[in-house]
Amino acid sequence: MGGRHIPTTALLAQLPLFKELDDAAVARLASESVRHPLKRGDVLFRKGGPALGIYVVVYGDIKLVSITPARGSRLSGMVGPGQSFGEPVMFLERPALVSAEAARDALVLLVPKSSVFAELDRNPKFARQMIAGLSRRVEALVRELDRQAIGSGAARFVAYLLRQAHGEPSLSWTLPAAKAEVASQLNLSPEHFSRILHELAGAGLLEVQGRRIVVPDTRHLQRATAPRGTPAP
Repeated sequence: MGGRHIPTTALLAQLPLFKELDDAAVARLASESVRHPLKRGDVLFRKGGPALGIYVVVYGDIKLVSITPARGSRLSGMVGPGQSFGEPVMFLERPALVSAEAARDALVLLVPKSSVFAELDRNPKFARQMIAGLSRRVEALVRELDRQAIGSGAARFVAYLLRQAHGEPSLSWTLPAAKAEVASQLNLSPEHFSRILHELAGAGLLEVQGRRIVVPDTRHLQRATAPRGTPAP
């Protein structure tokens, strides 16, 4: 996979969080960073584990899974290439709130907490980038809570699909996790999620090929599932 033989300094330099740092700063962070090559299903850390630093995905996808006695395992989010996670518990110095597991083969860099804090003290620009990244994450969380609070299960799933299309007229996309896990992320039961897929496929709005979802016409899907009275896009 890409990145296996590339020096850590070069990997960090091309990631969004670090690409505007000067060479000396990247070298300082890289010298302390730890590479974690993962196979699908490997656990990077478990809920309740110590906050060691910032994790940055070079390639692959990482599932963030929360586990509670009442609801069992629930997919809290997916982290893809170029994205980071672990910052909130690192700053709060609290145990991990979720477990992290490779959804497919992945390479993750761990930038230790001590190195991050030292660079933040040294570099105000890096601090602003970190704050901006956390702010975007809070904004995304608020939007997700709004989506969860309104609309039917089908509407939530369609909105989820359309976000993956990024405005393109069609979509061919593989679910990032098992259907039951995606259902939990959308606050749906597996049975309800299966019914939604069956109904949308029966209406000719999408095709289901295992975990691959094919939407021939994203605008038609949006129009057909929009609440009555909603203006056409």
